Amino acid sequence: MNPVYSTYEAKARFSEVIRLVREGTAVTITYRGDPVAEMRPLAPEATSIDEHFAQLEKRGIVVPAADPHSPLRAGPRIPGGLARFFADRNE
Repeated sequence: MNPVYSTYEAKARFSEVIRLVREGTAVTITYRGDPVAEMRPLAPEATSIDEHFAQLEKRGIVVPAADPHSPLRAGPRIPGGLARFFADRNE
């Protein structure tokens, strides 16, 4: 079970909460006894292209093909699409 801190306790013991999160423990924050937030460690960066695509799929950014052996098709050309693509990558 995750450690639970009220908002007041979390603010007063912020260093302790951060230490727990850095050690890999998720911490629940409550407000008037109701859980309102969870602090947890960030997932490590993907180390391979397969892991990266798995993360994108989990986030709903990419969808796997119904038939993985089907040929790729180019989508419609959208003016400025390439510029927006690079702008999104440099957020």
